[in-house]
Amino acid sequence: MVELTRTRDSDALSYDVERVRADFPVLSRLVHERKGKPGKPLVYLDSGASAHKPRQVIEAMSRFMEEDYSNIHRGVHFLSQRATDRFDAVRGKVARFLNAPSDNTIVFTRSATEAINLVASSYGRTFLKEGDEVILSVMEHHANIVPWQLLQAEKGIVIKVVPVDDEGVFDLDAYAGLLSDRTKFVAITHCSNVLGTVTPAREIARLAHERGVPVLFDGSQAVVHRPVDVQEIDADFYVFTVHKLYGPTGLGVLYGKYELLKKMPPYQGGGDMIEAVSFEGTTFKLPPTRFEAGTPPITEVIGLGAAIDYVESLGREAIAAHEDDLLKYATQQLSQLEGLRILGTAPGKGPIISFTLDGVHPHDIGTIVDQYGVAIRVGRHCAEPLGERFGVGASARASFGLYNTRAEVDALVSSVRAVKEFFGA
Repeated sequence: MVELTRTRDSDALSYDVERVRADFPVLSRLVHERKGKPGKPLVYLDSGASAHKPRQVIEAMSRFMEEDYSNIHRGVHFLSQRATDRFDAVRGKVARFLNAPSDNTIVFTRSATEAINLVASSYGRTFLKEGDEVILSVMEHHANIVPWQLLQAEKGIVIKVVPVDDEGVFDLDAYAGLLSDRTKFVAITHCSNVLGTVTPAREIARLAHERGVPVLFDGSQAVVHRPVDVQEIDADFYVFTVHKLYGPTGLGVLYGKYELLKKMPPYQGGGDMIEAVSFEGTTFKLPPTRFEAGTPPITEVIGLGAAIDYVESLGREAIAAHEDDLLKYATQQLSQLEGLRILGTAPGKGPIISFTLDGVHPHDIGTIVDQYGVAIRVGRHCAEPLGERFGVGASARASFGLYNTRAEVDALVSSVRAVKEFFGA
């Protein structure tokens, strides 16, 4: 298995997207309904920000709250035991989803952002000192920049940045050149949320490990679109957020090699992560419980389990082939529009297209296409340094998911044409 597995055209041909769409209640609604006007069918092309939820996830969470809800790991009564069993089972499901070696390498957090902050705080404060270097890339989401800057202000670490070329390809040679005896940590996106660029994770890790340097990958845009094998890429830490994976908000996942997690002190203190507490001192449980202080997002974890079941029931290879087809088609159609510039054309990129239109502010693009029922993202996409690299303050972004269709791509292209006509662009 490669890092983000290649797909076959035959997978896309056999994928029944209309059957998939029937599982998502929101996709049947109309938007901008007004008196005397029926409204527009929703064309949702913003899954890169947050994906919609299938009925199977919604019902699993509702059923759990109606029938089995209780706090976990504390009670001896029937509901507590049942809720605990269901919660703990999802940890194993996540481990299998990532091909992690064991359940105890999976930590539940409130988000991918918190997962990165956990590593920066717990590992960084313990093992990094003034003058140590941390390598990031110019493509990072702010969630994988700011925690390291906070550590920089506190500890005096040095941040180095890997560039990309004009196509948005990660500069592996430049990365290798930045690695030195001073390098003590690497934190890199696995798939850019702006460019769709998929980074060579296995090679990034190999080069770092030659120097004994641990590597964290932000996989929030990667696990949604392709199988990810954390053992194959040899990630030391891997994070992703659940709401992009067709699950609920308020939940993230941190994978960490157990020997590293075991060396790290708690990120937060509270109930359930302790062995014993006295005013003379406290002892802590082993990972992953050590990093899960307080009552966890129990219902959301049940939703994550249902989301994984749903994605795997469709077939991750089939989903990838379908999304690759949409990406190719959308790239071809949008490229025909004069004055439209696509940011990032790296080979093997994920199903994300960020673009600008000559003479038109991205917020105007988003506002007008919305009137046609087309939902896209506009702004800096929490990646301001990357926008500066490509000379744009903001851009529009269409991101495709397992429920999108070629007809929706056509709707996007038609609405962008309407923008061009409105502004005479």
